[in-house]
Amino acid sequence: MEIRQIEATASLSIASYSLVALGVQELYDLEIEEVNHFITDSGFINKNCFDEGTDFLYSQYRFIIAWNRSADEKQRCRVVVGSNPPTTAEGLWVIRHWSPWLDPMHPRPAHPGELRWFTTGPDGSDVEVVDRGPHLVNGENVLARSRTYIPARLADNPDLYRTGYAAVLAYRDGNFAAGLKDDDFQVIPTAWIEAAQHRWRADAGRGIAMTAIGLDIAQGGTDYTVLAARHSAWYAPLVRKPGHETRDGSAVAAAVVALRRDRCAVVVDVDGGWGGDTVSRLKDNGIPVVGFKGSGRTNAKTRDRQLGFCNKRAEAWWRMREELDPGQDGGATLALPPDASVKADLAAPRWELTARGIKIEDKNQIRKRLGRSPDEGDAIVMCLSEGTRAAAAELRRRQRAARPERANVGYAHLKEPGPR
Repeated sequence: MEIRQIEATASLSIASYSLVALGVQELYDLEIEEVNHFITDSGFINKNCFDEGTDFLYSQYRFIIAWNRSADEKQRCRVVVGSNPPTTAEGLWVIRHWSPWLDPMHPRPAHPGELRWFTTGPDGSDVEVVDRGPHLVNGENVLARSRTYIPARLADNPDLYRTGYAAVLAYRDGNFAAGLKDDDFQVIPTAWIEAAQHRWRADAGRGIAMTAIGLDIAQGGTDYTVLAARHSAWYAPLVRKPGHETRDGSAVAAAVVALRRDRCAVVVDVDGGWGGDTVSRLKDNGIPVVGFKGSGRTNAKTRDRQLGFCNKRAEAWWRMREELDPGQDGGATLALPPDASVKADLAAPRWELTARGIKIEDKNQIRKRLGRSPDEGDAIVMCLSEGTRAAAAELRRRQRAARPERANVGYAHLKEPGPR
């Protein structure tokens, strides 16, 4: 590690990140939520070094590396992240961020040490590109930054290896799937999500009518508006729109119209009042829409009729769990897009059993724990349970509308008493 003389001796504070100067060395202790990490003084200009990357939230990581820059074009700017594999759902962002190397379902896997190039796409998310560029993004030429992954084994550190550390090490071969352990109260087991992703085929939805669309709305801010379209048991790749592009109901409704097929129903999250304007705009355009209020009451029971639910949110998430359960009659059939962010979102919520029934963590609790909102998971879940009900209701409405008027009159006539 580089050690150089510096003049800074005062404590610094940036947002919620505490930087404490350690004498005259170019080394600062970065403490985040009781986890100590290290970052060089010059790191906020040209080099960031993270230890135990999976202990950082994704939002913290992105905040810190935003300072990784220099006004000198010849200055090499880089970020180095050392980490063990994630052990909980909170650390799954690492697999998503380095998905070409760590996600076994990535469509174009990368070799260890191979450079891949990424830039920020029009929707604000990372997009892989072919080279450094420049690339045109939102009307501006942007240079991509390279990214790579180098696995490490315990044997690569002979000094540590000789200490007998292998006897207590849970993972020693750089396998990022080895250390993950589901929380005891995780709503959907990770293995069930992965099985659904392995069932997914890009062309499996061809020729199958669109059943429903689940819509989780950001309406500004750093979150995304997410649209999840389902064709029977097959989910199409999700559509993500940055919050600044979906600030009002008309903008969200336009995104729905662009995606919608086969006159399918739309389920909109209306908790907190965010979706009300969108519901109105969709109804104005004759689109069947259901407002999903997760905090609303429900009298539903679990599939085995043993437990109830605290609210509609708990019911909807438990229905997804039940549909992904491989032990059900006939096995599970849902097919989910093989996207690391889908897996991370669906594995995030936890549950507890209360006197009122099953309760699922609300979005604010999850956001605090993960540093992000599980928008993709919520859109997928709403599209299943409420989407099935909405599709059935719309089918009944169409059937009633298609009945000949004379048939209704004749039916009424037969019910009326005849003259005496």
